Amino acid sequence: MSALGLQVETETRSNGGGAGPEAARAPEAGATERFAQRVLGDLSAAMTGVMVRLGHELGLYRALAEGGPLTSGELARHASVLERYAREWLHQQRAAGYLEYDPASAKFRLADGAVAVVAAEDSPVFLLPAFEIVASMWADEPRLERAFTSGEGIGWGEHDPRLFGGCARFFGAAYGASLVQDWLPALDGVTSKLARGATVADVGCGYGISTVLMARAFPASRFVGFDSHAASIDAARQRAKQAHVCDRARFELATATDYGGERYDLICFMDSFHDLGDAIAAARYAAGRLAEGGSVMLVEPLAAGRPEENRGPLSAMNYAASTALCTPNALCHRHGVALGAQAGPEALRQALAEGGLRHFRVAATTPFHMVIEAR
Repeated sequence: MSALGLQVETETRSNGGGAGPEAARAPEAGATERFAQRVLGDLSAAMTGVMVRLGHELGLYRALAEGGPLTSGELARHASVLERYAREWLHQQRAAGYLEYDPASAKFRLADGAVAVVAAEDSPVFLLPAFEIVASMWADEPRLERAFTSGEGIGWGEHDPRLFGGCARFFGAAYGASLVQDWLPALDGVTSKLARGATVADVGCGYGISTVLMARAFPASRFVGFDSHAASIDAARQRAKQAHVCDRARFELATATDYGGERYDLICFMDSFHDLGDAIAAARYAAGRLAEGGSVMLVEPLAAGRPEENRGPLSAMNYAASTALCTPNALCHRHGVALGAQAGPEALRQALAEGGLRHFRVAATTPFHMVIEAR
C-alpha cells in the first residue's frame, strides 16, 4: 500500500469505523487515492504549462522542430540559452510526454504529432498561445477572488496585458484555418455577397485578425472592426497596415450597442457574443443595423445543449476561461445576461430571438467551435 493509501485508511479508522453520517459518506476503497492522483495530474499540468510557455517564448520547440534530434548542448546553441537550463527543461518535457529521448545519443526530439501543436504557428491546432491566456489568469487571480465575494465584475480591458495577445494568437490559428475556407461558405449566400461587394461589421474584433483575414480574401467588400479596448484597436490598425488592407478595413472604438456606420450585410461576433454584458441588447442592436437580407454570424466555443453534458478537458478549459474572463466582463454591466463561454446553442438561440433575430442555424462545427447563422 502506498503512503497515501495508509494515511487514508488510518483516517477512516479514527472516525469510529461506522457510526454517523460521516461514515455513511465514507469513500469507496481507493477512491480518495484515485482522486488525489487526478489532482496531482492537474498540478503537474499546471507546472508543465510554465515550461511549455518558456519553450514557446524562447524558441526551444522551434529549434527542436527545425534541427532535432538535439542534445541539451546543441539546443542551447540553437536557442542561445544556458545548457544547464536547457538540460533540465528537456528532461521535464520528456517526463511530461512532449519529447522523446534516446539515451545512446543523449538526444531529444519532439514526440510524434507534436510539431503541428507546439511548433507550426500556422497550424489550426497550434495551441501554445493559450498559455499566455493562462498566465494572465494567474496574474489576475487575486482580483478574481475578491470579485467572487464582492460580486463585482472585471472589465475585459482591466486584465493582465498578456490576455489580449494570447487570445489574438490562439483564436487566430483557428480563424486562419477555417474562417474564409469553411465558416463563411457555410452561411447562406454570404460569400457571393462578399465577392460582389458587401459591408461587414466585426464586433469585438480584438486585434483584428478575423477582420483582416476577410478583407484580404474579399477585396470588393468593406470591413469595420469594433472593440471597446483601445489598445486592441491600435493593434488591429497596425495589423491592417502590415497586411496592406487599410483601404478596405478600418477599426473604431465602440461597444456592441453603439457602433455606427451604414447598414451591414454581415455582422460578425467572433468569440465575443457570450462575453457581452447584455447579449440580448447586442442582438437587438445588430438586428437594427442589418441591411435587407443581411446575416449575423456568431463563432462560439463548442458546447452541448445542457451544462451537465459539457465534460472533458475542452469543456473544463472553456468553463475556467468563462469563470475568470467572460463572466466577469459580463457582470460589469447591470441587468445583463452573463451567458458564459459554455452557454450552448439553446441559450444563444434564445438571446438572439429575444433581440429580434429569430432565424437560427448552427451552420458549421469544429472540435473547438460552432458557427451560428442568425437573421
